[in-house]
Amino acid sequence: MTVYAVIDTNVLVSALLAARTDSPTVLIRDYILEGSIIPLYNEEILMEYEAVLSRPKFGFPFFLIEDMISAIVQTGISTERVKTEASFIDQKDVVFYEVALSRDGSYLVTGNIKHFPKSPIVVTPAEMLAIIRKS
Repeated sequence: MTVYAVIDTNVLVSALLAARTDSPTVLIRDYILEGSIIPLYNEEILMEYEAVLSRPKFGFPFFLIEDMISAIVQTGISTERVKTEASFIDQKDVVFYEVALSRDGSYLVTGNIKHFPKSPIVVTPAEMLAIIRKS
């Protein structure tokens, strides 16, 4: 089964920082690479990925950032935002939620669940793994 999901930037950061190959964020990345998760994105999300992953505090090599973003573009689907009336703590998070709304049955995978409206489409990396394994 294929699952469609918007991947929040914090999940990518955690995957790149993870020491363990079996951590939920690393497994999410692996599922993207193998095609079990089809990432949904738009240009704003790609720009956010690049800006955050390029922060000096992380020290990620340029090739690693480019490989991650390229994998999302190559395996994913570019889509439009669907406007929402929901309120957000951080306005930068709105685009992730609105892109997730663009496809029925899709999810938003985030490590910051409290930053988003309470919704069945907003899941943690561990919850996303359970959804994939159950299907």
